[in-house]
Amino acid sequence: MPHYDAIFLGTGHNALVAQAYLARCGLSTLALDRAPVPGGALRTLENPRLPGFTHHPHSFFHRAITHMPWFRDLELDRHGVRYLQPELNVALLLRDGRALEWWTDLERTAASFAAFSPRDASALRRWTEEFRPIVEHILIPESQSPPLEPSRRRALLERSALGRRLLAVSALSPLEFVMREFEHDTVRAGLLFFNGLREVDLRQPGFGHAIPALLASPVKAQMCVGGSGNLARGLVADVAEHGGEIRCGVELRRIILHHGRAAGIALTTGEILTADTVVSGLNPQQTFLDLLPTDLIAPELRTRAARFDYNLLAPLFALNVALAEPPRWSAAATRPELARAFMTIVGLERFGQFHDIVAAHERGEIPATVAWGACPSIFDPTQAPPGKHSAFLWEKLPYALRGDARHWDAERGAHGRRLLAHWTQFAPNLESAVLDAFSYSPLDTERTLPNMRGGDLLVGSFAHGQTGWNRPFAGAGNYRTPVPDLYLCGGSTHPGGNVTGLCGYNAARVIASDTTKPLWWNPPDIEAALASLPG
Repeated sequence: MPHYDAIFLGTGHNALVAQAYLARCGLSTLALDRAPVPGGALRTLENPRLPGFTHHPHSFFHRAITHMPWFRDLELDRHGVRYLQPELNVALLLRDGRALEWWTDLERTAASFAAFSPRDASALRRWTEEFRPIVEHILIPESQSPPLEPSRRRALLERSALGRRLLAVSALSPLEFVMREFEHDTVRAGLLFFNGLREVDLRQPGFGHAIPALLASPVKAQMCVGGSGNLARGLVADVAEHGGEIRCGVELRRIILHHGRAAGIALTTGEILTADTVVSGLNPQQTFLDLLPTDLIAPELRTRAARFDYNLLAPLFALNVALAEPPRWSAAATRPELARAFMTIVGLERFGQFHDIVAAHERGEIPATVAWGACPSIFDPTQAPPGKHSAFLWEKLPYALRGDARHWDAERGAHGRRLLAHWTQFAPNLESAVLDAFSYSPLDTERTLPNMRGGDLLVGSFAHGQTGWNRPFAGAGNYRTPVPDLYLCGGSTHPGGNVTGLCGYNAARVIASDTTKPLWWNPPDIEAALASLPG
């Protein structure tokens, strides 16, 4: 039977990153996936009715990809992967014609803030400058390293001024941070949406640093030229160039154990594939409950996996449209720069809407619309036929609609029409510009990408201690699992979901070390980095 040094379960971007690193180490690797093509959420679809229009149902806005170490190490630009970072990165459009703008240039962003509150513009500058060294010397090295044990991390951080400041700000929730540091209702709402709601529970203590850290980030939202699927194609090309194999359209039956160690994979066809190491890019329930033999796994391990929790606010509803012309924002009549805004947010008018959104999700009801999206073809004409455009609008909506996710099958079309009507209030030309439209619901996300349980695009909540050393749970937080030779590399591990590739990057380092392969790359030493910070 075929034997490999490492078999990967799933071909999401983290698994592809890890496979690419290990293939370059000289390991024989194979990745398996039920999907017809590799890449997970990195999907670029051609419109099924209008050829030439491309759409992005799950992943489009990528943050700092070109600054990721794996992007450089794997030479993805050589494989044709290119990114754009539009200058007017985000615009929050208000019904009264005003706009709160985030630019790649700090001073232009501050000028927009000052139009709402000079004090808030000063706070923006102050927090951006203060957190730049924290991002550079602590948060970036931490995200690019296997996590430290919590007490060890705290001890190291408490030795330095930067570390103590990070700990103090982190003790707050994002809500507390914004309420304490900013005064204008629109600024508060915009900061919480753009820099918070899409990723963490705003009420959760321990994440007060999330907003200033993102403000201080050296790069903002980016887009992959040709579509997100091009990033997956670049990773696949690098895997293949170094001898790695990928098989799609296969169903996994179980992880094979031999003397208590992971030793391969059985497929539903009966085929057996053996390996020295098994690396799962799937979620904890899939890995430990669905694929491991019940009678051979400790009950405590199964219990911990079963308790892994998902985000209430992460599920996404996506409206994809083919257009005869781009959205013409009403606000652009007085603010012409908005015609080239990258990410646009519509429907967010006041800070108090966050409480309404959370309450609606908890009830399983659709809240008043707050949505965000883009028109990629403005920046990348290859994503639509000449003179035409593709665009999308996303909205966070509950997975269990009125208590049952199956309600989305009947509701999807009607809600897509309501979302388009909402969009048209801000860009009236859409009433006649739409050539075709189709929607994806949170249930469609789970069907397409089962590791995103409950439609959770982040593959697991950051609440209940599910961070760092304890992500996905205590005992499996450093990519090693309690089952020897079974590793994790997906978004349910540190540093978490979103398209960063760092879960796979960090996992590759651990696996290479355990298999005594020398590291051909130069990852950061987080203990040394934190210990060297000035007191």
